[in-house]
Amino acid sequence: MVHIFKNNGYNIVLDVNSGSVHVVDEIVYDLIPSVEEILTGMFGTAQIPENEEDSEISKELLRKVTDAVVAKGTSYPESEVEEAVEEILSLRQAGLLYTDDIYENYVEEFKTRDTVIKALCLNIAHDCNLRCKYCFADEGEYHGRKAMMTFEVGKAALDFLVKNSGDRHNLEVDFFGGEPLMNWEVVKQIVEYGRSIEKEAGKNFRFTITTNGTLLTKEILDYCNKEMGNIVLSIDGRKEVNDKMRPNAAGHGMYDMIVPKYLEVAKSRHQLRYFVRGTFTHNNLDFAEDVKHLADLGFKQISMEPVVAKPEDWYAIKEEDLPQLKEEYDKLAKIYLQYRKEGKGFNFFHFNIDLSGGPCVAKRLSGCGSGCEYVGVTPWGDIYPCHQFVGNEDFIMGNVFEGIKRTDIQQQFKESNVYSRPECQKCFARYYCSGGCSANAYNFNGNINTVYKEGCELQRKRIECAIMIKAALAEEAEVKNAG
Repeated sequence: MVHIFKNNGYNIVLDVNSGSVHVVDEIVYDLIPSVEEILTGMFGTAQIPENEEDSEISKELLRKVTDAVVAKGTSYPESEVEEAVEEILSLRQAGLLYTDDIYENYVEEFKTRDTVIKALCLNIAHDCNLRCKYCFADEGEYHGRKAMMTFEVGKAALDFLVKNSGDRHNLEVDFFGGEPLMNWEVVKQIVEYGRSIEKEAGKNFRFTITTNGTLLTKEILDYCNKEMGNIVLSIDGRKEVNDKMRPNAAGHGMYDMIVPKYLEVAKSRHQLRYFVRGTFTHNNLDFAEDVKHLADLGFKQISMEPVVAKPEDWYAIKEEDLPQLKEEYDKLAKIYLQYRKEGKGFNFFHFNIDLSGGPCVAKRLSGCGSGCEYVGVTPWGDIYPCHQFVGNEDFIMGNVFEGIKRTDIQQQFKESNVYSRPECQKCFARYYCSGGCSANAYNFNGNINTVYKEGCELQRKRIECAIMIKAALAEEAEVKNAG
C-alpha cells in the first residue's frame, strides 16, 4: 500500500508496509499510482517477479511500464516519464516502495503470545475538586461510586504487577483520578512501598501522575521531582477556553491559579519529563491558538487532544467540524516549524513519531496493549482493561488480591489488533495508531474491533502533519550541512 499526499508545499509518498517516506517532485508524485496500477495489471501485484529484473531494472520492463503510462495519457514529455518511471522502479527494487505486508503472517503468533503486564493505571481517587464539562469519569466519581484507594489496595496492586510482569524489568504505574492529589498521602505510601521491593523483585518502577494542579504545593512538587518519571498537567489553553470547560465546584475557573504552578513544574524539571495536556471541543475549533498560547507561556512539552463525547453533547466534535480541524492541524504544523526556526521550539505530542525505525512489531499491531499489557485498577481493587472502561462492570477482569479471573476478556483484547479491525485494512495510518483506542471503539460501536471514525480522521491528519514536519526538518538539516 502506498499513500500520497501534499502538505505545506511538500509532495510526500509513504510506503505503508515498509514505513519509507519519500519527498518527490511533481511528476513522480503524479505517476506513482499509475505505475502501481500498471504493475498490478502486468503481474497481478505491484511486486515485480525476480525474473523480470536483475541487479538493475531491465530495459524491457522500463519500456513496458513507460509505454503503458504514456498510453494512459499524461501531460509530461515521454523522456521525463521514462526518467520518473525508472526512479519509481528503483525505489521498488530497493524495497522502499510497493512493499509486501510483512506483519500479517506474524499476527497469529502474536495473538498467542504470553501475557506480560507492564503497566497499571491506579485510580487513586474517585473524586475530584473540579467539574470539567467533558469528564468521561463523571466528575471523577466514575458513574457514582466515590472512593479513595487505600494503601492496602495500592500495595496489592504493585504485588499483582510484579507477579504478572514476567521478565520485564521496567514497570509503569500512573496515579490517576479523579484528582490524585486528593489522596496524596496514599500516593506517597504506594511509591515508598514500590521502592522498597524493587531490588528484591528485580524491577524498576516508573511512577507518573496526572493532576489538575489545584492542590499542587512546593512540597508535593519536590517529591514528584524526586520520584515521578513524568507529570501530566491538565489545562485547555487560553484562559477563556480553560475556565469555560474546567470550573471548580463553585463554577470558578482555575487558570490564574494553575498557570504559575505549571510554569514552576516546567522550570524545576528543566522543561523535560512533563506535559501540559489539554482537550479541545466544538467550542474551540481554533485549538492551534491554544497550543500557541501554551508555547508562548513558555511550556515546551504540549499535548492537545480532541474531546470524545456523545454526539448529542453540546461540546462534542461534529462531522462537519472535521474540515476545519484538519486545517487547524496544518496551521499548527506551520506554527511548530516557525517557532523552531525562531528558537522557541516546543514538542507537540502527536507530532512526535519515529520514522527511522518506529515501534516494534508488537506495538505496531497492538497499540497501548490495554487489557493484556496495561490495565486499570479501581480504588477497591477491581481490574479493568483500562481506566476508560471503569464503571462498565461487563469488563471487570478480576481484582488485585485474587488476580485476573476473566481470562476471556483478556484474550479478547489480546486478539484485538489492526488485522481484527476491517476499517484498518485500507488505512495508511494503521502502523502508527495501531487501530486506535479500544474504549472509544466500544463506546461508540459496542465492539472493540471497530474504530471511532471521527478520531481516525483526525489521527490520519496528525500523522500527515508529523511526516511533513520530519521532511521539512530533514531538508533544513541538508541545507545546513551543505552550507
